[in-house]
Amino acid sequence: MFYIVSYDIPDDKKRNKVADILLDFGTRIQYSVFECIMDYPLLEKMIAKLNKLISDNDSVRIYPLCAKCEGMARVMGKGKLTEDAEVYIL
Repeated sequence: MFYIVSYDIPDDKKRNKVADILLDFGTRIQYSVFECIMDYPLLEKMIAKLNKLISDNDSVRIYPLCAKCEGMARVMGKGKLTEDAEVYIL
């Protein structure tokens, strides 16, 4: 499944930790926006890691995109939509 994850976190140190977590699960497309291709267990793992950091002052949003919606996504200007890797290195 394809997910868009965005965050708004006022604390610099915590924001950097959240970004590091998200880099383990997806591709940064803007400063606080990531594209992630994950199955449900991987999504739950990411959420568990984020839950350890996030407080009421923070905002993390995770938007799932179905295959039909993902196919209709458009990128204008530079960049491209994240694609599922053919090879995974664990």
